Amino acid sequence: MNSSLTIALVFLTYNEIDGVKALLPQLPDALTLGVDEMFSVDGGSNDGTREEFAKYHIPIHPQNSKGRGAAMRLAAARTQCTHMIFFSPDGNEDWRDISKFRGYFDQGYDLVIASRMMSGARNEEDDRLLRWRKWANNAFNLAANLLFRKEGTFITDTINGFRGLKREILEELDIQATGYTVEYQMSIRAMKHRKKIIEFPTQEGKRIGGETKAPSILTGIQFLRCVGEEIKRSSFFKAAS
Repeated sequence: MNSSLTIALVFLTYNEIDGVKALLPQLPDALTLGVDEMFSVDGGSNDGTREEFAKYHIPIHPQNSKGRGAAMRLAAARTQCTHMIFFSPDGNEDWRDISKFRGYFDQGYDLVIASRMMSGARNEEDDRLLRWRKWANNAFNLAANLLFRKEGTFITDTINGFRGLKREILEELDIQATGYTVEYQMSIRAMKHRKKIIEFPTQEGKRIGGETKAPSILTGIQFLRCVGEEIKRSSFFKAAS
C-alpha cells in the first residue's frame, strides 16, 4: 500500500437537500470509507443543503464561479490530498462504492471511473423500454474512444461524474470546461495523453428529489461542441491543416 497516498472525498452540491438528508445518516466515517478528508463544494444552495452538512461537521467551500468544472478546480485548490473522489449526493451514485477507489489508486491509476455501462453495472434507465439518455451517452462514449483512445481498453462511461483522479491531472490536462462537459473533456484528454484509466461497475440509483439539472438537448449540444474542440486540439488535426 502506498503510504503517501491521501484521498479527499468531495461532495458536489447545489440545492440537493433531499439527497443529502437521505445520504448523510447512512454515510460511515472517513476511515471506513478509505478517505482522509471529506468536504463539500457548494454552488450556492439555499434549500438547507449547507446547513445539513454543517450538522455532520463536514466543511463547506462555497464556489463563486458556477459549474462542475469550477467546483472541481476549487476542490483541488482546497485540499492537499494526492487524490480526489467526486460524489454527487443526489441518489444516482452509490456511496458504498467510495471505498473501492483506494485500491485502484494504490495500483497507480490516474483516473478511476465508476461505470454505469459496463458488464455488471446498472444504468438508471435499464428498466425502461426506451433508454434515450443511456443511448445518447453510449454514442458519445463511442465517439470519444474512436477519435481519441490511443491505447488501453474501451472506456464505457466517459461521462459519469462519479470518479476519482490524481489531483495534479486537472492542471496537467488543462481541464477548463465549466459545466457538465467537464468529465467528458477529462476522459478524452486522459485518453489522448495516455493516462492510466480504469473503470469498475456501479449501480446507478433513482434520483432523490427534483429533476436533473442537466437538460438533455442543451447538454447534448455542449457535448458535441466538446468533441469538436478536442478534434481541433488534436495533433493529427494540426498536422493535416
